[in-house]
Amino acid sequence: MKHKLTRKQPHSTWIAGALAIAVLAGGCGITKKMNNTEKGAAIGVGAGAASGAIIGKAAGNTALGAVIGAAVGGTAGALIGKKMDEQKKEIEQTVPNAQVERVGEGLVVTFNANVLFGFDRYDLTQDAKNTIQDLYRILVKYPDENVLIIGHTDSIGTASYNLKLSQRRANAVADYLVQLGIDPARITTKGMGMSDPKYPNDTPEHRAANRRVEFVLTANEKMKQQAEQGTLK
Repeated sequence: MKHKLTRKQPHSTWIAGALAIAVLAGGCGITKKMNNTEKGAAIGVGAGAASGAIIGKAAGNTALGAVIGAAVGGTAGALIGKKMDEQKKEIEQTVPNAQVERVGEGLVVTFNANVLFGFDRYDLTQDAKNTIQDLYRILVKYPDENVLIIGHTDSIGTASYNLKLSQRRANAVADYLVQLGIDPARITTKGMGMSDPKYPNDTPEHRAANRRVEFVLTANEKMKQQAEQGTLK
């Protein structure tokens, strides 16, 4: 999907972005004392889609930028964060092989690509389908969320080839979720190829960890509205 162009953000947005980076990095005493709900509220203050992209780029993490870009902050953000905490526990209890991280007002669910795909392939194995079915059972319980699926590779091979492979893998996962019954309007896919590693590509273990698929779960407009009105349950 194509990204919309956004106008240049005012200086206050950059300040919010700096605050968000500080919160996520935990680089000062006050942020270390915050719980997840408070961090989510702080990150959302003034951090719109453009600043989220800036922060994500600065942190070298596309998923992080997506979460921050969707944040609303304040009391509404805290309520959304509480909802995400509930979902995080369910995923951890239900979905094997999933690494679940609460980031601000969203969740990042990561699977090593080896869990979902054979080497250099983008067709889902039966075990992969079973794993996605487990995640589907949770996603269907939270219909008021957007789902961004991001594919990643290691640095072996050309950048062009890896970009296509990562996009095809993200699309394969998205297509299967739609087959299971997830509304396609909820889903966006993005292939990052080798451009967004979590670790240096210097060892087999690090390269394996970089070959991954991330699900970024954030509130849609309906959930945000409910949170702002105090009716989110």
